[in-house]
Amino acid sequence: MTSLVSPGIRILSQKCPQRTEVLTRLASQRAHFSSRPPASKVPDKINYNPYSFDDTPDVEHINYRRVTAAELRKQRERPTRVKMLVRDFIEDSLYNPHYGYFPKRAAIFNMKKLLDFGSVRNMVEFDNIVAQAYIENGHGSSPGVQMWHTPTEIFKPWYGRAIAQCLVSDYLLKHFPYEDFKVYEIGAGNGTLARDILDYIREQYPEIYDRAQYNIIEISENLADIQREKLCGEHPCVTIHNKSIFDWDTRESAPCFVLAMEVVDNFAHDMIRYDLQNLEPYQGYVTVDANGDFSTYYTRVTDPLIASYLALRRRLMHPPPIKQLRRLMKLGKAFRTFYSNLPFAPNLSPPEYIPTRLLSLLTTLRAHFPRHRLLLSDFAQLPDAIPGANAPVVQTVISSRDSPAMVPCSTLLVMPGYFDIMFPTDFEYLCDMYEDVLSQPLPPPNAGPPDRPPPLPARSSPLATSSPTFTVDPNFFSSYHPKNRRTPESGNTSTMGLPVGERKSSVFTHADFMETYADVNRTRLRSGENPLLEMYQNVKFLF
Repeated sequence: MTSLVSPGIRILSQKCPQRTEVLTRLASQRAHFSSRPPASKVPDKINYNPYSFDDTPDVEHINYRRVTAAELRKQRERPTRVKMLVRDFIEDSLYNPHYGYFPKRAAIFNMKKLLDFGSVRNMVEFDNIVAQAYIENGHGSSPGVQMWHTPTEIFKPWYGRAIAQCLVSDYLLKHFPYEDFKVYEIGAGNGTLARDILDYIREQYPEIYDRAQYNIIEISENLADIQREKLCGEHPCVTIHNKSIFDWDTRESAPCFVLAMEVVDNFAHDMIRYDLQNLEPYQGYVTVDANGDFSTYYTRVTDPLIASYLALRRRLMHPPPIKQLRRLMKLGKAFRTFYSNLPFAPNLSPPEYIPTRLLSLLTTLRAHFPRHRLLLSDFAQLPDAIPGANAPVVQTVISSRDSPAMVPCSTLLVMPGYFDIMFPTDFEYLCDMYEDVLSQPLPPPNAGPPDRPPPLPARSSPLATSSPTFTVDPNFFSSYHPKNRRTPESGNTSTMGLPVGERKSSVFTHADFMETYADVNRTRLRSGENPLLEMYQNVKFLF
C-alpha cells in the first residue's frame, strides 16, 4: 500500500495569492485568474490561502486518476479530478498547446531598430529607451500576457556575434576543416540569435559558413513558423524541427554544438520533502478537484526520474540544500524524533525543487549527441521566489491605467497558463552533474530504455590514412590524466591522433564570457558605462 505523508501544516487549496498592495487591482480582474470557471454556487474569492492543522490527506484526491503532461497535450480544457507529479503540473501549465503559458500568454520583446549605443548618454537613458520599447511592444496590454526579453534582443547583433565567435573559436581549434560546422539550438525564440550568428559567420568566416548546418529544435508551432519566415529564405543551411528536445530520437554521431540560451529556467522541476525522523525523501503530487482547486500530498519516492536524480546527487556527494535538513543529518534519530514530536512541528522538511527535467536534457544529449559541446546560459539567482530550496519565481502581469505591474505569487499552485514559472540554476552543481552524465558509458546494443539508442560504430580520425583496426587505451601513453579533461570516448582520437579527451566544461559569469568573446567597444555608452557587462549579473554561462 502506498505510504502517504502530510506536510504538517498543509495547504489544502491554493489559487493566485498576490501582494496586498495589488489586491484592489485584482478585484476587477479576478475572473481571469481564478483556477476554476466562475460558478454561481461557489463564492467568489481573490486570495486562496487557507491553512489547516488537519494532517490527513483527502482520500478522494488520492484516488484521482494520475496523468502526465504528455497525456494532457491533446486536452483542450484544464483537467479536473486528476493528480500528477509536480513536474507534470509545471510542464502542463507552461507548455500545453491549448492553454499553456508559452503558447497563449508569452510574447517576445523585439527591439524594432538597432540601438546605437555610442549615442546613448548613460545607463539612465539606456533604461528609458528599453522601457519605451516595452510600451511599443504592447507590454501589459491584456491581462496575464507577459513580454519577456533576452540579451539577444536588447544587444543585437553584438550578443549573437559573441556567441558565434565562441563557437567558431572552438570549431577552428578542434574540427576545421575535417568536420562540418553543426549547431543545434534548443528553443530559438523568434530566431534573432540564429540570424545574428549566421550573419556574422557568413561575413567573417565564409569558408565555415559554406559548411554550416544550423538546426533549431522548437516546441512552439507559432515560433517555428516565425523562425522559418525569418531564417530559411536568407540562410538555406537552417532546418527547423518543430518538436520538444525530450522527443528527439535522431542520433547525431558527428561533432556538434548545442545551444540552450535562456531555456532551462522554464524546465519543470519536481518537489520533494524529507521525513524529519528518518530523513527519507517523499515525492510531491498536485491534485485538482472537480472545482479546479488544488491540493498536495506526498508519497515515498517511486518515480524513476526522481530516484535517478537523488542517486546522482549521492554519487556526487552533494548534500541537500535545506539547512534544517543538513543540521538534522548530523544529529541522532532520537533527537530527530523528539524534534518532530514537538507541538505544531511539521513532520516533513520545507520543500525542495529538484531539476529532474534538466537531468533528462543531459541524458538526452549524452544518448543522441555523444560528441556535442554544450553552451548554456541562464539565471543563477532570481528574486521574489516562493518558499523552498531552489524554489521558482511565479509571476504574472496585471494591467493598469498607469503602467503594467509584474506581480509575484507566493505559491506554485496557480491557474495553468496565466503565470510564468522560472527556476534559478546552480551552475556549479550543474557542471558536476553534466560531467558525471557524460562520463557514463552508452548502453550496449538493444539494451536500456528507448530514449537511449545503441551506440554507432566509432568514427575514425580524419587524419588517419586508413581506418584503425584497434583502439588505444586512454592510459597507454601515461597513467596520468588531467582533471580538467574528460575520459576520451573509446575509438575517438584527437586531431593529434592521441586520446587526450575533451576539455571539461567551465562556468563563467555573464561579464567574463562577454569580455572574452564580444566586441565590448560596440556596446559602450558615452559615459563609459557598458550595459552588456553591467546588466545580467545574475546570469552565468556553462561551456
